[in-house]
Amino acid sequence: MHILILEAYDNGSHNRFLDGLTANSRHRFSRLGLPARKWKWRMRGSAVYFAQQLASGCCPDIDDIDLIFTSDMTAVADLRALLPNALKDKPIVCYFHENQLTYPMPDESQRDYQYGFTNITSCLTADAVWFNSRYHLDSFLEAVEALLKKMPDYVPTGITETIKRRATIMPLGLSPELFQLPTKSKTKSPPAILWNHRWEYDKNPDEFFEVLFDLDRMGVEFRLIVAGENFRTAPPIFAAAKSALADHIDHFGYVSDLCEYQKLISVCDIVVSTSIHEFFGLSVLEAIAAGCRPLLPNRLSYPELICKKYHSSYLYNNRVELREKLITLLTNPMAPLPEQLSRRVSELAWPDLVKKYDDAFDCTARQQR
Repeated sequence: MHILILEAYDNGSHNRFLDGLTANSRHRFSRLGLPARKWKWRMRGSAVYFAQQLASGCCPDIDDIDLIFTSDMTAVADLRALLPNALKDKPIVCYFHENQLTYPMPDESQRDYQYGFTNITSCLTADAVWFNSRYHLDSFLEAVEALLKKMPDYVPTGITETIKRRATIMPLGLSPELFQLPTKSKTKSPPAILWNHRWEYDKNPDEFFEVLFDLDRMGVEFRLIVAGENFRTAPPIFAAAKSALADHIDHFGYVSDLCEYQKLISVCDIVVSTSIHEFFGLSVLEAIAAGCRPLLPNRLSYPELICKKYHSSYLYNNRVELREKLITLLTNPMAPLPEQLSRRVSELAWPDLVKKYDDAFDCTARQQR
């Protein structure tokens, strides 16, 4: 099958997702992507741009395309209306990395619901919508219902039921190289704590560093590796932590090279998240695949990532519990990851996961619009 990829935000996790998919799939792909910046403009303008590019002949074998694969950053309804005739009736799959109805806002009154409605109409126009986690789908459907209730009159009906019928949970894949990294030495002391999330408020870095400040005052030994993508302006806590925890720091900053990033996380022992927003948890899964023990909040998508029998070991309910579990891991011999957890994460390696994607593509292509 020949699949056309249209990605309006082709960088970071979106980019790695598509690279892994196309490298392992049995299908053939053509790909148009836009740099990952100015997300609001991408959501409003990418469909028009992609349609114009396709009409201008940028994809010479356009008549050979069987299916279009895009993401939530493109308005699928606009795209469908503007596609050249050769593509108008091709099935479209829309992958939801995130959505604009449940992303946490510092001030909810600032939320612009036009982007949420764009997500809704994308779901209603696509032939299939794939969400990266059950939590993501369920919270999105709840938010759709809540938004529709705000409408003063002429409220459309059956929206969430239609989305449910088209929705499938399709987790992100992991690079197989993560599972082939050298086993870290267990004799190196003290253990290394990893932060490998975006440097933004929704990842709640203040709570993470405040816990580390507590450990430092208590005299608990640890090493610290801070990675994750940072932008022009980062929360002030990062600068404060770099100064206050200088004696613990082995690395502090974004690593753009994927191989170097994988080497860095392979020497870590514990990965911590304090996020108030997470639709999937790719950075945590990458760290677990590299051998890190996770400490994750008992909310969002995280309970899906960890086998239920290990929730009490690797999930926490509040800051005090995070601190105590972190102290336990740091001050006791580090046991290997449970085999069941390692096996569950290894099933997300692209060579194993890709069949689910390929079969889903085939199924969507066979359906009549």
